[in-house]
Amino acid sequence: MKVCVFPGSFDPITSGHIDLVRRALPLFDQIIIAVGVNNAKQRLFPLEKSMNWIQQCFPNEARVSVRSYEGLTVDFCRSVKAEFLLRGLRSTSDFDYEKTISQMNNIIGKGTETVFLISQPEYSHISSTIVREIIKGGADVSPFVPEAIKAEISDFYGKNHK
Repeated sequence: MKVCVFPGSFDPITSGHIDLVRRALPLFDQIIIAVGVNNAKQRLFPLEKSMNWIQQCFPNEARVSVRSYEGLTVDFCRSVKAEFLLRGLRSTSDFDYEKTISQMNNIIGKGTETVFLISQPEYSHISSTIVREIIKGGADVSPFVPEAIKAEISDFYGKNHK
């Protein structure tokens, strides 16, 4: 069985993330969206809320699951018996960064192969970091987040940060 891990903060998940998972589904038997927990970073949304939003984006796709993890991504891959990592590339700077990470993962995570998908042009400008800044600024994020969670993201942030 071909198991793939798609790691990230997903704080929040964006339309670009959803597109990558949908395009990767024909390549793998199972995709685990792995929400990394980094205690040194301050999340905008609680981990549980982000994981719930991801689940809402794939309600009828049994091959997509959501898990959280701490530590090295390759260690998480080993723990779930995943041989593949999924990464999206939006730009040449993404490529340079991801190439280095992939090479290091190949050394420390023997048997873990990274699969890169190039972002579709309509999503190449979207990042969770930018979406968080738009949310903090009180602007409309609906063009950048999945339909399933647009209203909930705006409502949640508005209620918790007035």
